[in-house]
Amino acid sequence: MKPNGTSLNIPPNGTPSLNGNNMNGKHHNGHNYDEQLIDDIGDEHGAAAIDTPMRPDAFDLDNDTKIDLIEEHFREIMGILGLDLTDDSLKGSPRRVAKMYVTEIFRGLDPANKPLPTLFENKFRYNEMLVEKDILVQTYCEHHFVPVIGKAHIAYISSGKVIGLSKLNRIVEYFSKRPQVQERLTVQIADELKKVLETEDVAVIVDAKHLCVSTRGVHDINSSTITAAYGGKFEEDATRQEFLRYIGCSNVTI
Repeated sequence: MKPNGTSLNIPPNGTPSLNGNNMNGKHHNGHNYDEQLIDDIGDEHGAAAIDTPMRPDAFDLDNDTKIDLIEEHFREIMGILGLDLTDDSLKGSPRRVAKMYVTEIFRGLDPANKPLPTLFENKFRYNEMLVEKDILVQTYCEHHFVPVIGKAHIAYISSGKVIGLSKLNRIVEYFSKRPQVQERLTVQIADELKKVLETEDVAVIVDAKHLCVSTRGVHDINSSTITAAYGGKFEEDATRQEFLRYIGCSNVTI
């Protein structure tokens, strides 16, 4: 599965400033964008590439500096919204948000936080499918920066090595802790498992609810989105259907 869609390519120009004007679609950095196009791209939930879009200088700043800068800018955003930052409940919010962004919900942007796989010899010669289902997914839509919450189901067939079960959860968590598009998240998890397990026989399904759909836009609180990535033997219908039965989705073509 290849993510598709349209992206806005904004060239890096150092640390962004929030002090400019935004009038008639003209942003502070001088770029003109059509507001309808921006909304359409966000609502389509598409992605242009498998890799998370990152600037070449993404890690030039240490985490403490990033937190200080985000705190400063988020305080300005709150001020623009008209919030009283002298209030006891609000005055610490810019710092809290900054720390949350860098050390928690977007920590998966930093390759230093990538989990190290623990592989074991398949001494039991277990050659059947291994499935771990209902792995928690908590990520953030990169178009509106609101939560996407759901579950991931993973399966693989050993090529001679097996992985510690907790590492499957860690891999899902790592790629979830960044602004994401669900299609990209699904493919990133699958590709990482193929590399780590040295096999193409991998399947990943993500079933999630998008708060950018339920709390804005169409305000649909009932729908969920399902994405899948299959490799190797899982591209065969019999193997794929066996996996779907295990996760409670029998007789479904995904």
